[in-house]
Amino acid sequence: MKNLSGGNKQKVSFGKWSFGKGKIFIFDEPTEGIDVGSKVEIYRLMNDLVKQRAGILLVSSELPELVALSDRIYVMHEGEIVETLSGDRMTQENVLESSFRK
Repeated sequence: MKNLSGGNKQKVSFGKWSFGKGKIFIFDEPTEGIDVGSKVEIYRLMNDLVKQRAGILLVSSELPELVALSDRIYVMHEGEIVETLSGDRMTQENVLESSFRK
């Protein structure tokens, strides 16, 4: 794996995990530093896990990624949940606004 690009390393890791028996996955910045094509593939792999009834906790600093992939967004400030967004309230603007509340 040492000769693979960052995106391909990510895809190999996802492939290994998806064959395990895990039902809950935590992805912390899963697309950081990878090209757009690899991001699309990572998103597809994540959606495949969800279709297999796995749960995903996605931690990402990319707001478009969060809004597009999430059913629910918990906004944290100084280690505490300050807002839970879902449905029509789940927008980039609401996430930003909520993150500055005290």
